[in-house]
Amino acid sequence: MIGNPLGRIARSLLILVSVLSLIACEGQAPSSGEDAKPTVTVYSSRKEHLVKPLFDRYTAKTGVEIRYITDSAGPLIARLAAEGSNTPADVLMTVDAGNLWQATEQNLLRPLTSQTLNSNIPEHLRSANNDWFGLSIRARTIVYATDRVQASELSTYENLADPAWLGRLCLRTSKKVYNQSLVATMISTLGEADAESVVSGWVANFSTDPFSSDTTMMEAIEAGQCDLGIANTYYFGRMKKADPNLKLALFWPNQNDRGVHINISGAGVTKHAKQAQAAQELLEWLSGPEAQGQLAELNQEYPANPLIKPSATVQAWGEFKADDINVEVAGRLQAAAVRLMDRADYR
Repeated sequence: MIGNPLGRIARSLLILVSVLSLIACEGQAPSSGEDAKPTVTVYSSRKEHLVKPLFDRYTAKTGVEIRYITDSAGPLIARLAAEGSNTPADVLMTVDAGNLWQATEQNLLRPLTSQTLNSNIPEHLRSANNDWFGLSIRARTIVYATDRVQASELSTYENLADPAWLGRLCLRTSKKVYNQSLVATMISTLGEADAESVVSGWVANFSTDPFSSDTTMMEAIEAGQCDLGIANTYYFGRMKKADPNLKLALFWPNQNDRGVHINISGAGVTKHAKQAQAAQELLEWLSGPEAQGQLAELNQEYPANPLIKPSATVQAWGEFKADDINVEVAGRLQAAAVRLMDRADYR
């Protein structure tokens, strides 16, 4: 039986079109998109308003999307450890070298080989094996009431243990990592016995129980509950911005020896990063001029890159000699610092 000629012609044409389509497709790029930009996932203990403007700018410049999850440092580190190789995180960004050191100790970060990061971030502001890098600096210094204390009366952190300050000193709780890091560096510099003597002297001079934050501590100084304390500079900057007539001032201690205690915010690429190269490129950009200026301005901190100047507000506080001990000490001696403060009854 002879079939319908028109049907045979139609089938032949359909086959020809299909073959031509396959041939054409062989010369084209895959539809999945080889040029598609990656998405980098960041676990950040820095507040959204401090990181979102940076991430938005980076995306606008590079097309790389940044997905971020914010929480406190402890829960983020625990989450990374629990997720293991299944983690979506490419970057861990957090405050205080002590927290970053803990992440290193748990093998959660990967060492980086980056001439850019090594050039932009001084050696004492990064880990020994380059698995995390400082991105901004905060000075933890003396804050005093200008109507009750003269700058000429002040000298060192150790001097705050002098009986002259009996009933006049306020401090933030020892449970916060900032004071743990300060004491850790004091152990490294002074030795454990002398550091404990200093901390015990601080406790003896307390006007009241330690405060939950630097801000509430400075509010107590302003209110006359005490006369001086120790705080991160950016907390002072926030209060000064809100009240230009604030009767508090900063004093830079230990200028004749080791210098002012500093710490960092920083970041590293996670061990199991799915976008490791893109994550490293993000860190490199964050260490560069554009991001360093913005990062410091957003929270009134100091750039970790020494070639970048602080904001005009921060520069107005004056220059100081900073302690150049490697900030990694804050983590390595953290446990010893906690035990020391407990012995000194510093809660």
